[in-house]
Amino acid sequence: VQLVESGGGLVQPGGSLRLSCAASRNIFSMNTMGWYRQAPGKQRELVAIITSGGTTDYVDSVKGRFTISRNNANNRVYLQMNNLKPEDTAVYYCNFLPVVEGSWGQGTRVTVSS
Repeated sequence: VQLVESGGGLVQPGGSLRLSCAASRNIFSMNTMGWYRQAPGKQRELVAIITSGGTTDYVDSVKGRFTISRNNANNRVYLQMNNLKPEDTAVYYCNFLPVVEGSWGQGTRVTVSS
């Protein structure tokens, strides 16, 4: 399944962005999905998940700032990011959990800088 991420950009510290992940068909309601990120020089990390039942969880560094959600009607998963910090700078990807290697998209770049 092809996943397409969008919504990244350049934002100042403390700002907000909403990332979107689109699929070509309705898969999100049946699978656990995750938002991942890869910062320059670092390994890709999982930052947020949403299960098929709607349960969410987050890595400690984004708890209270990021919110993952899902819209089954338009086959999208979102990541609302508030109070962004320079350490959130990364390329963000969505994928299944566990990861499906063939489903990595190109990601969307988030840069947090003043």
